[in-house]
Amino acid sequence: MPLRTLLVLILTGLLGACGFQLRGAYVLPFDKIYIGLPETNELHAQLKRSITTGSNARVIEVQKDAQATLLILDDKNAKNILSLAATGQAREFQLVRSFTFRLVDAKGRDWVPRTQIEIHRDISFSDNLVLSKYLEEALLWRDIQLDLVQQLMRRLAASKPPLDVTE
Repeated sequence: MPLRTLLVLILTGLLGACGFQLRGAYVLPFDKIYIGLPETNELHAQLKRSITTGSNARVIEVQKDAQATLLILDDKNAKNILSLAATGQAREFQLVRSFTFRLVDAKGRDWVPRTQIEIHRDISFSDNLVLSKYLEEALLWRDIQLDLVQQLMRRLAASKPPLDVTE
């Protein structure tokens, strides 16, 4: 029994030494944020949930009351063919989400300048497994969206308030 306890302690120490850390709360440099998406949008709901539960900020519904505004400039999904079979049918696809945004203050000054996040996932296709491949694709799109929200949260947390230049 003492050997097992010693082994657990050593493994815990090694895990801590490698830099592993549970994902904690984000410290955002603003208190109130407006998200420039319709409230019925799924991405809006996930961002709102991540911001309110995982940070010190809150999402507000009136843009003029916000300390920061997240502007979505472009959001595209694409499904590109990676390879073809000898018969000319697609065998591999690449799912791509390209998301461009800016974070500005009430005066329109940049907290985060125009930034693009691009996420790729590869998926194979088989005529024998059509239904399961469609379900796998749906799961990959959901995974891409979750990854996008996490990357966006990290970039919001790393944002800096614009310099206050008074003339």
